[in-house]
Amino acid sequence: MSWLKDSLVDFWQRGDKLLLSLCLCASGYGLILIYSATRYLTKDQNRSVIIQAVGILLGIGVYILLSSVDVELLTEKSWKLMFLFNLGFNLLVRTPLGVENGGNRNWIRIPGFPMNIQPAEITKLTFILLFAYQCAKLQKKGISKIPSVAQLVCHAGLMAGLIVVVSGDFGTALVYLFLFLVMTWCSGVKLRWYVLATAVCVVGIVVAWPHIKDMYFIERITVVIDHITGNQETLFAQTQGRGWQQTRSILAIGSGGLWGQGYMQGIQTQSPYENSLNARSTDEIFAVCGEELGLVGCMVIILLLAAIIIRCIWVAKQASSPMTAIAAAGYAGMILFQSVLNIGMCIYVLPIVGLPLPFFSYGGSSIITMFAAMGVVSSVKTRSLPSWLKDRRNL
Repeated sequence: MSWLKDSLVDFWQRGDKLLLSLCLCASGYGLILIYSATRYLTKDQNRSVIIQAVGILLGIGVYILLSSVDVELLTEKSWKLMFLFNLGFNLLVRTPLGVENGGNRNWIRIPGFPMNIQPAEITKLTFILLFAYQCAKLQKKGISKIPSVAQLVCHAGLMAGLIVVVSGDFGTALVYLFLFLVMTWCSGVKLRWYVLATAVCVVGIVVAWPHIKDMYFIERITVVIDHITGNQETLFAQTQGRGWQQTRSILAIGSGGLWGQGYMQGIQTQSPYENSLNARSTDEIFAVCGEELGLVGCMVIILLLAAIIIRCIWVAKQASSPMTAIAAAGYAGMILFQSVLNIGMCIYVLPIVGLPLPFFSYGGSSIITMFAAMGVVSSVKTRSLPSWLKDRRNL
């Protein structure tokens, strides 16, 4: 067990203890909200809380372990295995291990394991490392050249497309695409490529619109647009159809006011009817906070997430190599995108995409992945350049 002792000593001396403290505050706050959000269940009330608590403890261990790992060297030595893992692990959802949940087949159940696992959630961790390694390599060849951009598009497009095809999970696929945008931008890809991509997407949507307008995912988008624009012709869809979940969410947040109705006192949160506030411990944990702890409680969530993101960006700026800097920026982008989408969904300004709120929503795979991601950021921090070398990194 000497390796464990060495990891603990190394973490205590050089690890990012501030980032770990922020993660613990956020996940602890989330655990309190999950406890309240699951009181309406008639049986297994504590199951979600116990699983989340175990996930947090495991996440802390993974965070400390990864803080002592040289992730750049690890990626350089095993990038082929990482790529195969990203593909193979996601394909498991199409095997007998796959489990359908919420209309998407994006989980696997391992016999004897106490929680389901979401492969696409876990492979975000290795995808960011692998994509950062690829970006750093292509920087030396000219990252804005056509062959370089083509390789990056194929890599991210393959992962996002695979997730959509095997699981139908558009929300998680969007995270991968956003990671592509953030990490390529941080790598120095020229603006003209983003302008071209935007134009291609707009033309593609216009051409394909007659064929996709009735798709379930598109209806989630149009119902939000109708809600924002106040389209009275689709009022039923906004309140009783596709917009039912978001209507209940925004009502819960609005009823909380400044201080909320009180912890474990929310009318919808504590309602015994599941359709009162759907997915209250997962996708709509922000609505639970808004109803019971009000605007003040919601601002605490936002500030904690913002602090974690800012810390990741700070670490990225101190990184000793382009690869680790891009990776840290990628993890910051991951948390930012998921937070904005989840909160936007709860306040009815963005469509439902089934993404958890980082560190707060219930989910064993999610919480462990988040701590692991922050462990990689901590590893980058432990190997950052000293201040007297920062101005000499390009010499």
